[in-house]
Amino acid sequence: MDLLVNAPATRLVIVEDEPLYRDLLRSALDGAGFTVVGAFADPESALAEIPGLQAHVALLDIELGSTLTGVQVGIRLRRQLPELGIVLLSNNADPHLLGALPGDVAGGWSYLLKRTVSDIEAVRRAVSGAANGLVVFDAALTRGAAIGTGSPIARLSPRQLEIVELIAQGYSNAAIAKRLVLSEKSVENHLTRVYQQLGVNAGDKAAHQRVQVTLLYLASTTSR
Repeated sequence: MDLLVNAPATRLVIVEDEPLYRDLLRSALDGAGFTVVGAFADPESALAEIPGLQAHVALLDIELGSTLTGVQVGIRLRRQLPELGIVLLSNNADPHLLGALPGDVAGGWSYLLKRTVSDIEAVRRAVSGAANGLVVFDAALTRGAAIGTGSPIARLSPRQLEIVELIAQGYSNAAIAKRLVLSEKSVENHLTRVYQQLGVNAGDKAAHQRVQVTLLYLASTTSR
């Protein structure tokens, strides 16, 4: 295990069994608004060491060449460390596995394709979303996804659907407003109507509402 400390940034741990990719991740992320406080090659050492590192977010390869997958490691870590965000990394597009997470750990997960890690802004959204209890997906998995007929999501207007896709990619209301050339108030109004149409509890925290919308969106998309 490699240990790096002493920077006031978002504290990350990496669990990746491929040595070269593990080193590339650390080189790309350490100092780019993040501090990599631990890098692990196997689930066993990760589960033993991460609880003592005060990390904010764990980046986990889904396929770890072990009896445990990155998803299983993430679930175990979250049950020990309820505030820890989890970012899953994969070469394959299978975001629907997040829909099967146990309810007690359903928030605070992001799913990125490994090829996206070179896009630091996408990584920041994924890390920030996971740290704040959201569910965030790689833009390549959500952009233009096919929506199943009969789904509540299918009844949203094109503008509402655009906003929901950006929520699923981890964009804030302000960032959505900028991308769609809208006022932030307009985005908020659209979201209020989306919550009403989808039956999302308006009394929940904003983060929980966004998680519900993202999971509904995920459930409505067909496998790709």
